[in-house]
Amino acid sequence: MIVVDYGVGNLSSVCNMLRKVGAEVSVSSDAEEILAADKLVLPGVGHFDHGMNRLDASRLRGVLERYALELRRPVLGICLGAQILGRGSEEGTAAGLGWIDMHCLRLPALPGLRVPHMGWAPVSQRRPCPLLDGAAADARYYFVHSYYLDCADQSDVVGTSEHGIEFASVVQRGHVFGTQFHPEKSLRHGMAVMRAFSEYCPDE
Repeated sequence: MIVVDYGVGNLSSVCNMLRKVGAEVSVSSDAEEILAADKLVLPGVGHFDHGMNRLDASRLRGVLERYALELRRPVLGICLGAQILGRGSEEGTAAGLGWIDMHCLRLPALPGLRVPHMGWAPVSQRRPCPLLDGAAADARYYFVHSYYLDCADQSDVVGTSEHGIEFASVVQRGHVFGTQFHPEKSLRHGMAVMRAFSEYCPDE
């Protein structure tokens, strides 16, 4: 498994969590190594446009598109890495990867609620998904975000969470997954998500 280094993200934290669940993982920005991997993780923190600009500067967009859309191998986007799976964001003007028909919207400023949303929250599972199937009833995950995933096709929504409004916190289209929360910071519950992804074997 490869954690893609495109200039943003908690690379060491993601790798450490994956290694804790027994995954063989390395960090790379090399096109050949990425295309040879059995799975990819797209981490990410920060501004949407900055993330896309760094990704474009790395010249990996075409490599990632081939990996996900032609080779159809599993990809997990985390936080900003999940947001860039969509078409774009209110946070900026850059075009996302567009693998999932979604747009990122800013969380509304409501009385008594702070934006960004920071802290622990549950995920209500909406449909079967390898990342959440078998999750503990008391599972909580760690969020740090000001923008949320808004899917045009509700069948792409796996799980939802709440911060003033209900929003998609886990998405999936085919072998492409995204979590708005940080599994690498979510202790045993995040470890379960990482283990599930590392063990995921898509049907051929």
